[in-house]
Amino acid sequence: MKTSIVTTRASGVAALALIFALNVTPASSAQPVPECSMSMTLADWGENSSGDIDVASGQSCQIPIGIRGTVTDSAISQKPAYGKLKKINASTFEYRAKAKYKGSDTFAIKATGQGPKASGTSVITVHATIK
Repeated sequence: MKTSIVTTRASGVAALALIFALNVTPASSAQPVPECSMSMTLADWGENSSGDIDVASGQSCQIPIGIRGTVTDSAISQKPAYGKLKKINASTFEYRAKAKYKGSDTFAIKATGQGPKASGTSVITVHATIK
């Protein structure tokens, strides 16, 4: 009799431990990357644009392609000199400023798309101020 009670208690504790293990989700340390503080005037598809962003040294921010319509393709056409630029998806890029660097940086994104009035390929040149 005593053996079955101990076995039952042990299996109950194991089941309880398994339930807690399945219900506990680890806290994610990755914070969402905010949108860059931007000042841009975007032209229509097929026309080139430029703009300015502000970002803290060593920090990153996202740059959405804000031309009206649908982005069908995009790529980095000029890499930044003092940071890293990576494509998240066809309409969003992430810029990370070099740590301990303060000054300016420039890069360009080439995007193709179609809007309500025009379609084509545009180059968006971004001037970054790293603080």
